[in-house]
Amino acid sequence: MNTQPIESARDSDLRLSQAALQRAALRARELAVQTGTAIVVVQHGVLKQINPVVQDAPPRVQEPIAPYGGLL
Repeated sequence: MNTQPIESARDSDLRLSQAALQRAALRARELAVQTGTAIVVVQHGVLKQINPVVQDAPPRVQEPIAPYGGLL
């Protein structure tokens, strides 16, 4: 088994996979809060359902809509 840190991998997809997984987890939590559904995780070999908690977080940044073809 390779014991090198994943951040030192030669493959850029593998090297950046940790950040992608963290973004996906954050998005899953946001979606769970919006829909009122539980998040299913395994902690120490035990399957658990975690109810999302609405936290006082800063508003998400929304990019402005780009004009296409001068229509907007």
